[in-house]
Amino acid sequence: MKLIVMSDSHSDLKTIKAIRSRETDADAFFHCGDSELAVNADILQGMEIVQGNCDWNAAFPESVVAEVGTKKILMVHGHQHGVKQSLMQLKYAAEQVNANIVLFGHSHLYGAELQDGVLYVNPGSTLLPRGGRVATYAVIEQEDSLKVTFRSPDTGEAVEKVIFTTN
Repeated sequence: MKLIVMSDSHSDLKTIKAIRSRETDADAFFHCGDSELAVNADILQGMEIVQGNCDWNAAFPESVVAEVGTKKILMVHGHQHGVKQSLMQLKYAAEQVNANIVLFGHSHLYGAELQDGVLYVNPGSTLLPRGGRVATYAVIEQEDSLKVTFRSPDTGEAVEKVIFTTN
């Protein structure tokens, strides 16, 4: 399984196109909101996407629950779940839908965490990173282990890798 996750691209078509053209072997593409694009934008076709706090009148769903292989994925933007303070509200939302993976954005800070068997991933921002970090998107791969690689939207080079051993 290979998932491509991006967020907070804020109208930047160039990096979304670069990511999509580079990651052609992905099983699914996800955008965690603040694309600031129209619902019918060609670049978003075939991509799961949610409403961010900057997606004015876009009419994207507030959350998406998707299944890829054996994984159930919950995706939200995060502004309605207090992600800048805690993952607790996301934990409750994940439990309600029995999600294995939770995707979210909003903070513009990349990171991955495994809690009680649930993987939480914020891909960062493809355009406006915060906290002195670089722009990123995430690649989630499941084989013998669960691997999250944060990559540069411009070059595809790995910025950071996180590997979780799973039972």
